Amino acid sequence: MEEILSILLIIALITSVSILIQKRKKAGVTGVKSALTSICFYLIAITNLTAYWFGFLGIFKWTLTIILLIAGAYFTKYLAPAAA
Repeated sequence: MEEILSILLIIALITSVSILIQKRKKAGVTGVKSALTSICFYLIAITNLTAYWFGFLGIFKWTLTIILLIAGAYFTKYLAPAAA
């Protein structure tokens, strides 16, 4: 069962990254600053998945997850305002 969930998470990550790239190209958004929030959130998913695979389910994983979550929240100031 865990293998199925891991495979689903990997498929969802790949799909989500490709959709994000397509939407950024369509909107004409360039630069890394506006993508930092998404990058941090993707890194949270990757960190938790690799920690689960390799058995690092401890304080290191939680610390890195919290740091990435705070960084992702901080970088929201670089996001472009949504078009109404």
